[in-house]
Amino acid sequence: MSICSGGGWSGSALVLGSLLGFDAVWRVLIVEDDSQMRDFFAASVQRSPSLALARSVASVTDAIAVLSDASQVVDVLLTDLGLPDGSGLEVIRYARRSHPDCEALVISMFGDEDNVLASIEAGALGYIHKDAAPDDIAKTILEMKAGASPISPMIARRVLFKYRAMQTDAAIAPALSTYGAAKSDVMDSAKSLLSRREQEVLELVSRGFSYSEIAELKNLSVHTIQTHIKSLYGKLEVHSKMEAVLEATRMGLLPQKLQSSAAR
Repeated sequence: MSICSGGGWSGSALVLGSLLGFDAVWRVLIVEDDSQMRDFFAASVQRSPSLALARSVASVTDAIAVLSDASQVVDVLLTDLGLPDGSGLEVIRYARRSHPDCEALVISMFGDEDNVLASIEAGALGYIHKDAAPDDIAKTILEMKAGASPISPMIARRVLFKYRAMQTDAAIAPALSTYGAAKSDVMDSAKSLLSRREQEVLELVSRGFSYSEIAELKNLSVHTIQTHIKSLYGKLEVHSKMEAVLEATRMGLLPQKLQSSAAR
């Protein structure tokens, strides 16, 4: 079992240790130029006993320096894409070459599927939203290390569509036709997808109201509102408020103008 000079286990050693009954601790490198976001993600990682902070840096140059240090073990790369001296895609590609056992996640803005696709092509396995809760961040990292790919069904569909469309120029027209037909079918059945109460809750969420505010407006308990939210998340195949608003808008369940207010 290989152990680095800094005392951390290599990725393969961690897997073996887990099989032998030892507690695996995955070491995470965070690359984020916003100091508040960087500290937030670092604190989220440190909340989990199964994760350890390898380093937290703000640039491509610093990230590559960490990855080039033979004494550093990096099991997980968590990187923003827009960095002051380059793109996080460079960091992902370098990590893939220098640390084959390292798995990458992108710190993503909501609705940024173009960059998510580019990061997957560079070697990332998924993404984490900048507005994710601390426990969700740790959970996403651990699920990835257990074999999952942290991509929502909505993003997965868009990534798959774009991937197919890029295969050949000849495939673009049929792909668009298929997508248009599928979208038409979805919009035809959209009105019957959600219950009347779920639709009302969704519209209030899209306007930026909190769960407690919606409960007060509708004279319901917060628990009831959360139940409606959980139900409509399942029907829309999404995992966050903003994904629900974007998907509902795409399906014609919400006016386009309401989408921007979800970030309130």
